[in-house]
Amino acid sequence: MTSSTAIVTGATSGLGVQVSRVLATSGTKVIMACRDPVRGRAVAATIDGDTEVRALDLADLASVRAFADALPGPVDVLVNNAGVMGVPFSLTADGFEAHIGTNHLGPFALTGLLIDRIRGRVVTVTSGLHVLGRISTDLNWESRRYQRWLAYAQSKLANLLFAYELQRRLAAPVRSIAAHPGVTATEGQRRDTSLQGKILAGGRAQPVQMGALPILYAVTAPDVPGGACVGPDGFLQRQGNPKLVRSSRRSRDPVLAAALWEQSEHLTGVRYPRPAGAAVQPRAGRSRRRFSLLQR
Repeated sequence: MTSSTAIVTGATSGLGVQVSRVLATSGTKVIMACRDPVRGRAVAATIDGDTEVRALDLADLASVRAFADALPGPVDVLVNNAGVMGVPFSLTADGFEAHIGTNHLGPFALTGLLIDRIRGRVVTVTSGLHVLGRISTDLNWESRRYQRWLAYAQSKLANLLFAYELQRRLAAPVRSIAAHPGVTATEGQRRDTSLQGKILAGGRAQPVQMGALPILYAVTAPDVPGGACVGPDGFLQRQGNPKLVRSSRRSRDPVLAAALWEQSEHLTGVRYPRPAGAAVQPRAGRSRRRFSLLQR
């Protein structure tokens, strides 16, 4: 990664700080994309390496566009790490439910606005809780009782569907890879003291230095193929060293992924270019029919 440039979103706490620190101290220029630039600069001052802090709020599509417009030149890696976890019901600046808006639609828009300038990899951070997720036609929870952990799981399933579909639409040499940290002691987990949150976490969390390893492996390992997912090698992928892991069957459904992609382009107003040589996509009509039949 020497002489490379990487964007890391959510670089003010937890996994984002650790990923930024390791990459910067290894010779990578790291653009720390932070909702709070003041906090970001304080973190950057503790990192020994080439860092640059830029403002980015993934819960605000205007901020996403401003970040993309102001970014000079190409980048080698985009790490879609920032997100919210298990928060009470709220809406983003654009009227989306907080989890789907911040964790999926924001990164979807950011990646689309930058895709022509990315030379290496897009790494999207998901969660083992994606197995509980369902992609609903009611993405914003307007016609069903809000359940924050299911909303989080829906957004993490969306991350995987996006990562895999992006790989199908990319032309070499750019690769799209998913990664998840297992059960890690991040700020979001520490904030949540609910019984449900503790049950879902499933016991002691590993330190953030370990949780960041699957992300770093997805960013740096030369033999990781596009369309792969990297996670911990321990029991139920909760802890351990990084390896290629298998995600849920639902996350690998190309028709569901294409339907979510169409909906995401519609909601964000960001349309991706179709490069020559990209994989054939499922027919749009079939995708729309599948999307209309999803569980509510």
